[in-house]
Parts: sequence; structure tokens; C-alpha cells
Amino acid sequence: MKKTQLLKGVLAGCVLKIISEKEIYGYELVQILQRKGFTSIVGGTIYPLLQKLEKQELIVATFKSSPEGPDRKYFKITTSGENALKEFELEWQELVTNVANLWEDK
Repeated sequence: MKKTQLLKGVLAGCVLKIISEKEIYGYELVQILQRKGFTSIVGGTIYPLLQKLEKQELIVATFKSSPEGPDRKYFKITTSGENALKEFELEWQELVTNVANLWEDK
């Protein structure tokens, strides 16, 4: 199984986690993910996901001026997004525990 297939299922939760910590724009989000080890993540993966999360009202966007060029679209988590993140964390911990249990049963 390819790592990208596994990542696809958890990327939204990872993005919500980062956005929950601070208001952020897309390129900065990609950079943080890459620094955290998600080296295969590119803007072409993140921007459609941000649009999806925005459509689901888990995040909201506002444009802010940038000293380095055009305005940037910053994303902030909503209350619904915080609830979805809490649910993701619970489901993730359960999954990690269940998978670890399989390896411990050797």
C-alpha cells in the first residue's frame, strides 16, 4: 500500500490541527507540513482540500495584505472545525491503538 493512500485519509485532520493553532495561508501550511515530514505534500494537494474544508464550514478564509505581493487568503478554524478536529483525534487514537494491538499479538 502506498503511503499517499494512507495519508489521504488523515490529511484533513492534520490540516485542521495546524489551522487550529494559528491563522495561516496555504503556502505556509504546505511548508509546515513539509517540515513535519510530509515531504510529498504540495500546493496542488492542499488547495483543493482547503476549498473542501471551507465549503464544509470547518474553516473560514479572509484576505489580508502581504508585504511581499498580493493579498493572501488566511484560514481560521470554525467551531464546527474544532468539533471535527476533536472527533478526528479520538478516531485517530483508536486507530493507532488498534493497529498497535495487531503488532503486539505476535
